[in-house]
Amino acid sequence: MSGASSDILLSRMMALHPKIIDLTLDRVWRLLAALDHPERALPPVIHIAGTNGKGSTLAMIRAGLEGAGHRVQAYTSPHLARFHERIRLADGLISETALSAVLDECERANGGAPITYFEITTCAALLAFARDPADFCLLEVGLGGRLDTTNVVDRPALTVITPVSIDHQQFLGETLPEIAGEKAGILKRGVPCIVGPQEDAALEVIEERAARLGAPLIAHGQHWHVWEERGRLIFQDERGLLDLPMPRLIGAHQVQNAGAALAALRTLEQGEQACEAALRNAVWPARLQRLRTGPLIDAAGRAELWLDGGHNPAAGIALAEALTRLPARPLHLVCGMLNTKDVAGYMRPLAAQAASLSAVSIPGEAATLPAEATAAAARAAGISAAPAPSAAEAVARIAAEVPNARILICGSLYLAGQVLRENG
Repeated sequence: MSGASSDILLSRMMALHPKIIDLTLDRVWRLLAALDHPERALPPVIHIAGTNGKGSTLAMIRAGLEGAGHRVQAYTSPHLARFHERIRLADGLISETALSAVLDECERANGGAPITYFEITTCAALLAFARDPADFCLLEVGLGGRLDTTNVVDRPALTVITPVSIDHQQFLGETLPEIAGEKAGILKRGVPCIVGPQEDAALEVIEERAARLGAPLIAHGQHWHVWEERGRLIFQDERGLLDLPMPRLIGAHQVQNAGAALAALRTLEQGEQACEAALRNAVWPARLQRLRTGPLIDAAGRAELWLDGGHNPAAGIALAEALTRLPARPLHLVCGMLNTKDVAGYMRPLAAQAASLSAVSIPGEAATLPAEATAAAARAAGISAAPAPSAAEAVARIAAEVPNARILICGSLYLAGQVLRENG
């Protein structure tokens, strides 16, 4: 081993990136072969795709399995504060020593050939998982599904497709059926698939592919139902009815994500203890997360400070609905977004509630939308908006002007990660 730190190795891997991103598995298969196919030595895999809710659903499945006493690995992306968050081994986040070792091994096996950052780091994760004793391995799709780097397991134990909506059109297609077709690419012959709430156009595509592959679907509205009743979560499927606590994760959309997680746990023959643990114990940062400590809290004073990484129109709708359930306070947004996103579509659902928006550029992100452009998009959506030098300065100014404000930093997981790093 070279002894290089993970940061140095990750920087070198960025330099291997092809000039044009083309979704293909050819580079991945080449590297996995050179690594002696770690994807064939994984514990039973649960593979999760979708546009919104993948991470929250994965967090609840993991909490449920761990609550039932299982050892669980999980692969998620992007990370927020540090890369190690992407690779969770059965005993916790991967250590610096273990991460550097698998990155170094992948770099040497790749031999300097062109490969994307996500491809080579996913191979490193698979290598780490193959060597870590565990009962289950949860893999979150990075982009799409059919040609995503995680789609290399021949026969997972279960697949999950959370709600599909319009996003990443430059890679996945312009229409909902096209995008759903890419997500449905994770379906495998004979392997059950949990399907979250879908628009009819997306569900038809998923059902068609499932029929071709003989993959049993366990679909929301057909095979399972979930709803809130008197402050409890009620889940019903062919096995019966569960009366459970509401999810720890905030927002009405988390009820649907919880339903998918519960359907997955029931399909995996997990009992009520696992189902309750899924709801009580799941943690998923930057999804309407209340910040309570750190320098930003000091700057916020008596104002509430929240953080959310949603970044597409469906996320904007879910966020707006979740905010209506919180006790009334003046809402002031601090927003930074990437220039690849539907900014207007994200902001329109929030316009009715937001008293103001302070627009920021995302530090260190080449694809950031300039603060001035974010502010202009907010004004076009009907929100009073102006640029701000940074999220921290925006928080301090809002708190000084509106001491009882609810301040929400939002618009991008990359901005959320920057905030969490700076806030310790």
